[in-house]
Amino acid sequence: MRQILTQFTQREAHPTIQFIKYAMAGGVATATDMIVFFVFAFTLFPALTESELLVQLFNVDVPVIAESVRERNFIINSVIAFLIANLVAYVINVLWVFVPGRHKRHVEVILFYVVSTSSVMIGTALGWAMIRFIGATTEVSYLGKVISAVLINFVCRKYIVFKG
Repeated sequence: MRQILTQFTQREAHPTIQFIKYAMAGGVATATDMIVFFVFAFTLFPALTESELLVQLFNVDVPVIAESVRERNFIINSVIAFLIANLVAYVINVLWVFVPGRHKRHVEVILFYVVSTSSVMIGTALGWAMIRFIGATTEVSYLGKVISAVLINFVCRKYIVFKG
Protein backbone atom coordinates (compact mmCIF):
# COMPACT_ATOMS: atom_id res chain seq x y z
CA MET A 1 0.00 0.00 0.00
CA ARG A 2 2.84 2.38 0.82
CA GLN A 3 4.37 1.77 -2.61
CA ILE A 4 1.09 2.70 -4.26
CA LEU A 5 0.79 5.88 -2.23
CA THR A 6 4.40 6.78 -3.06
CA GLN A 7 3.53 6.63 -6.76
CA PHE A 8 1.00 9.39 -6.20
CA THR A 9 3.77 11.73 -5.04
CA GLN A 10 6.04 11.26 -8.04
CA ARG A 11 5.71 11.48 -11.80
CA GLU A 12 6.74 7.94 -12.62
CA ALA A 13 4.00 5.50 -11.74
CA HIS A 14 2.40 2.24 -12.81
CA PRO A 15 0.05 2.85 -15.78
CA THR A 16 -3.02 2.27 -13.60
CA ILE A 17 -1.84 4.79 -11.00
CA GLN A 18 -0.87 7.16 -13.81
CA PHE A 19 -4.38 6.96 -15.26
CA ILE A 20 -5.89 7.63 -11.83
CA LYS A 21 -3.60 10.65 -11.44
CA TYR A 22 -4.53 11.75 -14.96
CA ALA A 23 -8.21 11.42 -14.09
CA MET A 24 -7.70 13.48 -10.92
CA ALA A 25 -5.77 16.16 -12.83
CA GLY A 26 -8.41 16.04 -15.52
CA GLY A 27 -11.04 16.53 -12.86
CA VAL A 28 -9.38 19.76 -11.79
CA ALA A 29 -9.03 20.94 -15.38
CA THR A 30 -12.60 19.90 -16.19
CA ALA A 31 -13.91 21.70 -13.11
CA THR A 32 -12.02 24.79 -14.27
CA ASP A 33 -13.51 24.40 -17.75
CA MET A 34 -17.02 23.94 -16.38
CA ILE A 35 -16.83 26.89 -14.04
CA VAL A 36 -15.50 29.21 -16.73
CA PHE A 37 -17.95 27.89 -19.35
CA PHE A 38 -21.05 28.24 -17.21
CA VAL A 39 -20.06 31.58 -15.70
CA PHE A 40 -19.74 32.94 -19.22
CA ALA A 41 -22.91 31.12 -20.36
CA PHE A 42 -24.78 32.85 -17.52
CA THR A 43 -23.19 36.26 -18.05
CA LEU A 44 -21.22 37.53 -21.06
CA PHE A 45 -22.28 35.10 -23.79
CA PRO A 46 -25.69 33.72 -22.81
CA ALA A 47 -26.13 30.11 -23.89
CA LEU A 48 -28.64 28.68 -21.46
CA THR A 49 -32.37 28.10 -21.66
CA GLU A 50 -34.99 28.03 -18.92
CA SER A 51 -35.06 24.21 -19.10
CA GLU A 52 -31.40 23.82 -18.08
CA LEU A 53 -30.82 21.99 -14.81
CA LEU A 54 -28.43 24.65 -13.50
CA VAL A 55 -30.88 27.43 -14.30
CA GLN A 56 -33.61 25.62 -12.38
CA LEU A 57 -31.28 24.59 -9.55
CA PHE A 58 -30.07 28.14 -8.94
CA ASN A 59 -33.45 29.65 -9.82
CA VAL A 60 -31.97 32.31 -12.08
CA ASP A 61 -33.54 34.16 -14.95
CA VAL A 62 -31.93 33.74 -18.34
CA PRO A 63 -32.65 35.80 -21.43
CA VAL A 64 -34.59 34.21 -24.23
CA ILE A 65 -32.20 33.88 -27.16
CA ALA A 66 -32.44 32.49 -30.65
CA GLU A 67 -31.08 28.98 -31.20
CA SER A 68 -28.48 30.38 -33.61
CA VAL A 69 -27.22 32.71 -30.86
CA ARG A 70 -27.15 29.84 -28.36
CA GLU A 71 -25.18 27.70 -30.84
CA ARG A 72 -22.67 30.51 -31.46
CA ASN A 73 -22.32 31.35 -27.77
CA PHE A 74 -21.81 27.65 -26.94
CA ILE A 75 -18.75 27.73 -29.20
CA ILE A 76 -17.45 31.06 -27.85
CA ASN A 77 -17.81 29.92 -24.23
CA SER A 78 -16.17 26.60 -25.06
CA VAL A 79 -13.13 28.33 -26.58
CA ILE A 80 -12.65 30.68 -23.63
CA ALA A 81 -13.05 27.87 -21.10
CA PHE A 82 -10.67 25.68 -23.10
CA LEU A 83 -7.86 28.23 -23.09
CA ILE A 84 -7.99 28.66 -19.33
CA ALA A 85 -8.57 24.99 -18.45
CA ASN A 86 -5.87 23.81 -20.84
CA LEU A 87 -3.27 25.92 -19.08
CA VAL A 88 -4.32 24.35 -15.78
CA ALA A 89 -4.15 20.88 -17.36
CA TYR A 90 -0.68 21.44 -18.79
CA VAL A 91 0.78 22.59 -15.49
CA ILE A 92 -0.69 19.65 -13.54
CA ASN A 93 0.33 17.13 -16.21
CA VAL A 94 3.92 18.35 -16.29
CA LEU A 95 4.30 18.61 -12.53
CA TRP A 96 2.50 15.45 -11.47
CA VAL A 97 1.19 13.04 -14.10
CA PHE A 98 3.56 12.54 -17.02
CA VAL A 99 7.31 12.62 -17.42
CA PRO A 100 8.19 15.54 -19.67
CA GLY A 101 11.22 15.54 -21.92
CA ARG A 102 10.25 13.52 -24.98
CA HIS A 103 10.50 16.83 -26.84
CA LYS A 104 12.03 20.21 -26.14
CA ARG A 105 9.75 22.27 -23.89
CA HIS A 106 8.43 24.53 -26.64
CA VAL A 107 7.64 21.54 -28.86
CA GLU A 108 5.97 19.81 -25.91
CA VAL A 109 3.77 22.85 -25.24
CA ILE A 110 2.86 23.15 -28.92
CA LEU A 111 1.99 19.45 -29.13
CA PHE A 112 -0.01 19.68 -25.91
CA TYR A 113 -2.08 22.52 -27.33
CA VAL A 114 -2.43 20.85 -30.75
CA VAL A 115 -3.74 17.66 -29.13
CA SER A 116 -6.01 19.63 -26.80
CA THR A 117 -7.24 21.88 -29.60
CA SER A 118 -8.01 18.89 -31.80
CA SER A 119 -9.91 17.11 -29.07
CA VAL A 120 -11.87 20.19 -28.02
CA MET A 121 -12.73 20.98 -31.65
CA ILE A 122 -14.08 17.46 -32.10
CA GLY A 123 -15.94 17.71 -28.79
CA THR A 124 -17.30 21.19 -29.50
CA ALA A 125 -18.49 20.08 -32.93
CA LEU A 126 -20.20 17.14 -31.25
CA GLY A 127 -21.83 19.49 -28.70
CA TRP A 128 -22.96 21.89 -31.43
CA ALA A 129 -24.39 18.99 -33.46
CA MET A 130 -26.22 17.68 -30.40
CA ILE A 131 -27.89 21.09 -29.97
CA ARG A 132 -28.53 21.57 -33.67
CA PHE A 133 -29.75 18.15 -34.73
CA ILE A 134 -31.23 16.50 -31.67
CA GLY A 135 -32.19 19.54 -29.60
CA ALA A 136 -30.03 18.51 -26.66
CA THR A 137 -29.71 20.82 -23.69
CA THR A 138 -26.51 22.80 -23.32
CA GLU A 139 -25.57 20.65 -20.32
CA VAL A 140 -25.91 17.36 -22.22
CA SER A 141 -24.00 18.83 -25.16
CA TYR A 142 -21.26 19.97 -22.81
CA LEU A 143 -21.00 16.47 -21.33
CA GLY A 144 -20.60 14.96 -24.81
CA LYS A 145 -17.83 17.46 -25.50
CA VAL A 146 -16.00 16.58 -22.29
CA ILE A 147 -16.17 12.80 -22.67
CA SER A 148 -14.80 12.80 -26.20
CA ALA A 149 -12.00 15.22 -25.27
CA VAL A 150 -10.88 13.18 -22.23
CA LEU A 151 -10.49 9.99 -24.23
CA ILE A 152 -8.55 11.61 -27.07
CA ASN A 153 -6.32 13.65 -24.73
CA PHE A 154 -5.14 10.79 -22.52
CA VAL A 155 -4.01 8.60 -25.38
CA CYS A 156 -2.29 11.39 -27.29
CA ARG A 157 -0.62 12.96 -24.25
CA LYS A 158 0.68 9.62 -23.04
CA TYR A 159 2.03 8.39 -26.37
CA ILE A 160 2.79 11.56 -28.36
CA VAL A 161 3.41 14.54 -26.07
CA PHE A 162 5.13 13.08 -23.00
CA LYS A 163 7.45 10.17 -22.33
CA GLY A 164 4.55 7.96 -21.35
